[in-house]
Amino acid sequence: MSEQKKKSGTPLLDELEKGPWPSFVADLKKLAEKKPAVGQLLEQMEQSYETRVNYWTGTVLNLDGYGGGVIARYSDLGKKLPEVAQFHTIRVIEPSGWMYSTAALRELCDISEKHSSGILQLHGMTGDILMLGSDNKTTFEAGEALMQKGWDIGGSGGALRTLACCVGPAYCEMSCFDTLEVTKRLTDHFISYLHRPELPYKFKFKLSGCPNDCANSIQRSDMPIIGTWMDDIRIDKDEVAKFVAEHGEEYVVENVITRCPTKCIHLRKKEIVIENADCVRCMHCINVMHKALAPGKKRGVTILLGGKRTLKIGDTMGSVMVPFMPLETEEDMERLFDLVGRIWEFWGENGMEHERVGEFIERVGLATFLEGVGLEPDPRMVRHPRTNPYIKFEEYTGPQIAGEPKVAPPVLDKENEPRESI
Repeated sequence: MSEQKKKSGTPLLDELEKGPWPSFVADLKKLAEKKPAVGQLLEQMEQSYETRVNYWTGTVLNLDGYGGGVIARYSDLGKKLPEVAQFHTIRVIEPSGWMYSTAALRELCDISEKHSSGILQLHGMTGDILMLGSDNKTTFEAGEALMQKGWDIGGSGGALRTLACCVGPAYCEMSCFDTLEVTKRLTDHFISYLHRPELPYKFKFKLSGCPNDCANSIQRSDMPIIGTWMDDIRIDKDEVAKFVAEHGEEYVVENVITRCPTKCIHLRKKEIVIENADCVRCMHCINVMHKALAPGKKRGVTILLGGKRTLKIGDTMGSVMVPFMPLETEEDMERLFDLVGRIWEFWGENGMEHERVGEFIERVGLATFLEGVGLEPDPRMVRHPRTNPYIKFEEYTGPQIAGEPKVAPPVLDKENEPRESI
């Protein structure tokens, strides 16, 4: 045994404590002083680093009244490390926009320290708060304590997963709809689908207030809801003049004008001119000149479907299903609820087990899906535009005389007159 091995039982983990950045290993070692399970967790991690083997097995543990929300983790090293033989993960629904009061955070910490290992993860891929380290008994105690304090258990399995959104209008001037309110409304309306799995597979909403998509919804959720606008970008001429005077015309050309993907923005006589019909809402010009430019006033959302990480058909990004929908009135919300219900009904009746909605659309075809959910086809639903304007025609295969070689069609010049092939 090496000298380093004698000094420490976790030499590989010790390496992660080196360097200028805070280390989770150092934090776990400190927590292990009062939580023996955390010490054994470090031992299992060290062994995994040595052997490159994952020793966790998992399933779903149901609390009373909940069909999902607790990921049960069992260790294959349970006999050697009994404190982590059961080391479950409780998913807790986070507040919209991940905004907490200090009292709420202290409440979570108290429940975590009393009923589990004291480790909290803020936040998982879905957005939940993850409370780690409870066993088969303390998981139920933690669940009761959470619910008594007004916290709700998150989703798992073939169910609606916990919704997540960007901070929206609470702190961001770019937000085109109230992400916090819509997230809360969707959660409350569909909460039974979150607690009682009855879908072919998981379904995630993520909401971003503007096309900057700070919630990463387009690649991390089945149904991204992204704020947008229908009218022209607003231009403050005084702020434009101030920006140009401060940074210079060359800076504006190099950092705004030339970076527009559709070349729809121009600088003319120190004034910004935008061909709004060609704007694709990329937000770049607004992000750079955020005082001079702003989203339009006719605001709503674009709804997409199909984003997810790697599974059967690889990584996918959401495709447009509803190019524009206002979300201001109760009637608007009811239309959104109705659309979600139609999608789940058609997918639920025809989807295969463990088939995400994007994979389902890929399998049955977009035309079939649109007919099934009652949406009219729209050119803006195109998943990816053509990147090559040229079309390759295969060798001419028209009527031939038996035994004669196939003849390619003549090559035409600009005046449609035959010319010799090159």
